[in-house]
Amino acid sequence: MTTESLGSTVPAGTTRTALREVAAPLAARALRRARGILRVARPLAWVLLATAVVLFVAGRILGWQELVIAAVVVTTVLVLCTFFLIGRTDYDVGLDLNRTRVVVGERAVGALSLANTGTRAILPSRIVLPVGAGRGEFAVRRLAPGDEAEELFAIPTQRRAVLKVGPVSVVRGDPLGLFERVQRRDEPVDLFVHPKTVLFDGQSLGFLRDLEGMPATDLSRDDVSFHALRQYEPGDDRRHVHWKSTARTGDLMVRQYEETRRSHFVIGLSRHPSDYRDPEEFELAVSAAGSLGLRALRDSQRVDVRSQGGAIAAESGKRFLDSLSGLVYSRPREGDLVGLAGLIASTLPLASIVVLVCGSTVDAARLRVACSRLPFGARVLAVVAETGASPSLRRIAEADVVTVGTLDQLPVALRKVLG
Repeated sequence: MTTESLGSTVPAGTTRTALREVAAPLAARALRRARGILRVARPLAWVLLATAVVLFVAGRILGWQELVIAAVVVTTVLVLCTFFLIGRTDYDVGLDLNRTRVVVGERAVGALSLANTGTRAILPSRIVLPVGAGRGEFAVRRLAPGDEAEELFAIPTQRRAVLKVGPVSVVRGDPLGLFERVQRRDEPVDLFVHPKTVLFDGQSLGFLRDLEGMPATDLSRDDVSFHALRQYEPGDDRRHVHWKSTARTGDLMVRQYEETRRSHFVIGLSRHPSDYRDPEEFELAVSAAGSLGLRALRDSQRVDVRSQGGAIAAESGKRFLDSLSGLVYSRPREGDLVGLAGLIASTLPLASIVVLVCGSTVDAARLRVACSRLPFGARVLAVVAETGASPSLRRIAEADVVTVGTLDQLPVALRKVLG
């Protein structure tokens, strides 16, 4: 009598699926490791490696022993340079900027601190600190366990910008620059380079239309600033009937008021490239807009700033200058000063004063068209930035037009406008 053993067989498809599930993570890990290894080789290293291969193959084919020896020498140099990548770079890195907001022309001072918190020494390394499009490099000495090093640096600023400082990179490489191992530390810090601004002393830029300010010339049926008496018209509120005058004249008389509105200061800064002769004019215009906005905020007015592409944050002086720091030319299809005026009229119809800021390439005809598109009843001031020009004041339609050649001329020119 024979006994048959019963066994279970695993389907081939299930086996392949299980193998794929195991192999996929291993392959991904191997691929990441291979990419990391390949990333340490600089372009010059690949050139030398290719040269060694060509010399070796050519030497064997042609029978030239000298080419084979040259290939061996090049390969030996490549192998020796890889030994410089060995070593720890586990620094405890700290990046500290004294100020994260500076004005154009000032220096941003900072410190870079490195500490060896491990139990083994760290060999000399190179620290790279990116700053915007550039970068700074520092050579760090050998750090024993528990040892620290500090590097001070200063960042000069010639133009408005928002610069990313960091992240700090620890670089370990060979003297020939064939291989380089980079490890990033810390997080980048934003450095705001604000435009230059000028203060206005002893004068208010607002034409206030609130309870403490000046009434407008528009008449209203219901407000707080009394203007005159007139005869009753259908639709008038009978609470405003002046009964003494009604009894004296025999006709129903009502009070008429001058309309009062909350002061609303609006700045329209053109960013269109065709509105400026050169980048210096654009910088002057940004500085003028910044100076006007800061003074309006000091006067506790409601301030809105518009430019091609939308609103510019102006809730506070710091936020306003931060927004101006990163301002660049707009795209040509976003419209010029005339289109910006139309945007202001559609989004801010109750503005009490509008200041348009542009460059010298905007002629009188375009200024007239732009001013005509602004909200009805608003007082309009245009500031034209023209580097090297003498300050001047002219009148175009209902707008006062001020031309300034330098930022220092702006307070004097506005003093003439405000009387």
